[in-house]
Amino acid sequence: MALTTRGGGGADQAQPPPAPDASLGFLTKRDTEVKLPRATRVKNKTPAGVQITAEQILREARERQEPEIRPPKQKITDVHELADYRLRERKRFEDLIRRVRWSVSAWVKYAKWEEGQKDFARARSVYERALDVAHRDHTLWLKYAEFEMRNRYVNHARNVWDRAVSLLPRIDQLWYKYIHMEELLGAVANARQVFERWMGWRPDIAGWNSYIKFELRYGEVERARAIYERFVAEHPRPDTFIRYAKFEMKRGEVERARRVYERAADLLVDDEDAEVLFVAFAEFEEKCREVERARAIYKYALDRVPKGRAEDLYRKFLAFEKQFGDREGIEDAIVGKRRFQYEDEVRKNPLNYDSWFDYIRLEESVGNKDRIRDVYERSIANVPPAEEKRYWQRYIYLWINYALYEELDAQDMERTREVYRECLKLIPHKKFTFAKLWLMAAQFEIRQKNIKAARQILGNAIGMAPKGKIFKKYIEIELYLGNFDRCRTLYEKYIEWSPANCYAWRKYAELEKNLSETDRARSIYELAIAQPALDTPEVLWKVSTCSLKLMKMNLIEQENSMRDCLIEQSI
Repeated sequence: MALTTRGGGGADQAQPPPAPDASLGFLTKRDTEVKLPRATRVKNKTPAGVQITAEQILREARERQEPEIRPPKQKITDVHELADYRLRERKRFEDLIRRVRWSVSAWVKYAKWEEGQKDFARARSVYERALDVAHRDHTLWLKYAEFEMRNRYVNHARNVWDRAVSLLPRIDQLWYKYIHMEELLGAVANARQVFERWMGWRPDIAGWNSYIKFELRYGEVERARAIYERFVAEHPRPDTFIRYAKFEMKRGEVERARRVYERAADLLVDDEDAEVLFVAFAEFEEKCREVERARAIYKYALDRVPKGRAEDLYRKFLAFEKQFGDREGIEDAIVGKRRFQYEDEVRKNPLNYDSWFDYIRLEESVGNKDRIRDVYERSIANVPPAEEKRYWQRYIYLWINYALYEELDAQDMERTREVYRECLKLIPHKKFTFAKLWLMAAQFEIRQKNIKAARQILGNAIGMAPKGKIFKKYIEIELYLGNFDRCRTLYEKYIEWSPANCYAWRKYAELEKNLSETDRARSIYELAIAQPALDTPEVLWKVSTCSLKLMKMNLIEQENSMRDCLIEQSI
């Protein structure tokens, strides 16, 4: 091919192609370059019309999944095939435990397979190898010992249990299983020896109780008593001494049981559960008809048990004195001290309503009506100084409890009515109110079958301090009485008070629909949808759309039925 020349110079010659490189397999660098496709610009970024979900992908994979291919069943016909089968299985198990050496389940499966082949020596060898790996796993010891027991290798099983409880003495299950095996074999002495080994490790209460029950199963009462002595020395707690005393009482040893209680009372007088001990001691003396002893125990306990932990003790003592003693005397002896404490607390801080509640509960436990009413009147006289609802919330419950006491305990309905009336007068309704109190006052009048007074209370509530709870309860009462016109009036006031409340609109329309007032219901839905602001408009739109469709369908069905009826009459 001819080359063009430029004036004034020599001919430009074409560049020769690059020479092949021996290190690249006699290829050029251009041949070895990785050529990536040029990135194309996405022209349409809108989402696809048909979206694929993860559920669809999984379902398609499940539908296209091929059925599982199970290996065919093999029948072993001679000794050589059996040997080949065992060789394959052992190789598989060895490979498995080589991969997951710390997996106890793999070792157990291997050992169970060897057991199934009746090769107990190999199974035992597998368990021993597994214990070299995980000797701290108590389930492995259990499986090993159960294997020996299952195949009646009793001495082997004892050897395994001995090793297990020596290595893991804090695992109670190993001890229980070991003892259970000895009992099944009838080796009571061996079982007792195992229990003694276990008690040497100072187990918890359950272990001692098991030892005692074991001795009692075989009629060894003296041995059980000796174990109880060791038990209460090891665990000096009220419940252990009570259990020991009940054991003696069950066998008619009253003096022994009393000595146990006296020992416990001297030893555990400062224990935090001493109240339980003294109550049990007093009840024991009460069963033995030793009333004076029981009274002395109660008084001894009340002088020594801290007042914060003596509530059950006071209650038990009060019940005891009601049964055996003078009621006035017990009020002065028991309640007087606590009454003095509460008087001191409310004197220091008369606005501490929790102290007033505790004081009232104390007087209610005694049951003196005059004292109870006096404490209630004194407590409600401490009105919160600030007109803020958070300061009044605890105070209002003094009035509520007062009214409930007069109605339920004192059964003085006039005083109950007066309590509700005075409380409602006291609350500054222009700043805040308590719907609970209005409703309780109305419900009290309903219980007295005074519907007119209940309506008056709820009407005053709506007029002075309307709240949603009051409207709902008032409408529920009128609906129960069947006064639908009153319900309509209340719904109108409810909507007038809260026009953005979708609940009121929806319930009003449902009322009209249930009364077969289709036009009124439709109008209510239309008015509701036309409101400029609603709290949950999506709910109202959904309900109104469905209801209007249903009403339209019912209207069409009625027109069709009327038309068919007229046609039949004309024919």
